[in-house]
Amino acid sequence: MSAAVTAYLLLGSNLGDRAALLATAREQLAASAGEIVAASALYETAAWGREDQPAFLNQALALRTALPAQELLALCLATEQRAGRQRLERWGSRTLDVDILLYGHEIIDAPALTVPHPRLAERRFALVPLAEIGGAVLHPVLGLSVAELLENCPDPLPVHRLEM
Repeated sequence: MSAAVTAYLLLGSNLGDRAALLATAREQLAASAGEIVAASALYETAAWGREDQPAFLNQALALRTALPAQELLALCLATEQRAGRQRLERWGSRTLDVDILLYGHEIIDAPALTVPHPRLAERRFALVPLAEIGGAVLHPVLGLSVAELLENCPDPLPVHRLEM
């Protein structure tokens, strides 16, 4: 294992019992990948990329982990599979999506993993929950904080915090 880093993940679901799927994903990630040190509220967001589908619930997590990024990705994908995720079409509906947005300050460009997430600065649905728990965190490529990325985000789609 490597030294512990804070990875920022985004959970999303737009099929089934969305809140329960996110809760189960949080439990599984905490049990297998590390300690969740912060979790945003749940946000309902319009579908991005293909807007003709149900709205998503999204949540950002700060996960303290000693796993290398590729192993963390494998656990994220396994968590998606346990939730019944099927990859039928790009940006299609899904029971669960777990994306690695940031992994410490690392820049990773591997065939199966690009960190920071390559479209993070363009996606309000990711930036709003991420800013809640890590607004001061710097994007290691762009050199801007998450709060600054959100302020400059071109995505017009609505993101609504759920009051629970």
